[in-house]
Amino acid sequence: MQTARKREEISEMFDRIAWRYDFLNHFLSLGTDIWWRRRAVAAIGRMKKPERILDVATGTADLAIAALRLGEVKVTGVDISQKMLLEGRKKIERKGLTDRIELVAAASEELPFPDATFDVAMSAFGVRNFADTATGLSEMYRVLSDGGVIMVLEFSKPARFPLRQIYGFYFKRLLPLLGRLFSRDSSAYTYLPDSVGSFPEGEAFLSLLGAAGFGSTEMKRLSGGIATIYTGIKATITINS
Repeated sequence: MQTARKREEISEMFDRIAWRYDFLNHFLSLGTDIWWRRRAVAAIGRMKKPERILDVATGTADLAIAALRLGEVKVTGVDISQKMLLEGRKKIERKGLTDRIELVAAASEELPFPDATFDVAMSAFGVRNFADTATGLSEMYRVLSDGGVIMVLEFSKPARFPLRQIYGFYFKRLLPLLGRLFSRDSSAYTYLPDSVGSFPEGEAFLSLLGAAGFGSTEMKRLSGGIATIYTGIKATITINS
């Protein structure tokens, strides 16, 4: 029941801000989020040459679109927010990408795909919004083929002075104020720093990936630790007779 309630609350929140989501992402990060996604896609490309990619918590499909840099791939994006998906579909249609990207309403904890469907499962700034993180990661593992890659791009907290202090002031004070001003939502951009603060980053998140079954887990800090790319592999299990 708690998982269902959180899922509903997250969906309603993102429905409210969907109309301003892309603008605020780029504005509040000074465009750095675009570079982060490109780095994340490049990390996938160094590990795998995929054909089918799943983008979990796709939002307005920015990561799904960026993933087309990997070549002749088909991307399926899933999200629980219908209005975010609507904005994503508009963007995909404007770019003429409807034959390469499909968006589906679905929760990370209940992915509507058979086992071993995808070569890559990825998510950008979405895992911290999973109603159940462990279940969501296990579902991403399930739908990957053997040797498939998981990539998660998430916010993290810089550790070094003075970036840590500057980041803390911006994220906890300035960002909620600007978010409320431009989105006209009183809670969404207060939720953002709270969700980042409670997210199990770094080695703790690598442990969650390992618990979900992934091996060869690694992380790469970006922009002094403001964001982190996490990767892992669904290992092929060989049983000797």
